[in-house]
Amino acid sequence: MTARNDPVSGTVGGPVSSLEFKLIDVPEMKYLSTDPNPRGEICLRGHPVFLGYYKDEVKTSECIDKDGFMHSGDVGELLPNGALKIIDRAKNIFKLAQGEYVAPEKVEQIYAKVAGVDSVFVHGDSLQYYCVGVITPSKDKLKDLAK
Repeated sequence: MTARNDPVSGTVGGPVSSLEFKLIDVPEMKYLSTDPNPRGEICLRGHPVFLGYYKDEVKTSECIDKDGFMHSGDVGELLPNGALKIIDRAKNIFKLAQGEYVAPEKVEQIYAKVAGVDSVFVHGDSLQYYCVGVITPSKDKLKDLAK
């Protein structure tokens, strides 16, 4: 929970008494909880966390492990002051045919910073060795370029 007087912005704050959290390794994305700056998938356990999907044990077992921790799919970094910062998504990745993992959101964010780009979509297929990107150019920037 973020405290009102917390001088650090961009975090979700620190732990609360009714909730446990841990970071678990996401080795394919090179996020390790044992690093000097611990990083990993955020897992939560406690009364505020939902118990599971109604009458759907399969979906429940996909997100809640045997120890009762819910796997959020978010990748967090533990800051020196004890606050948790969300830095990535663990579940929004795909693997290409050569075994390389790609986080499409990261690639999209990089291309979205290019002047003249309105929107970006990145897609991958595990049977292919490459990604496909669809970029929508900015209409105004194209008009300026055409002049």
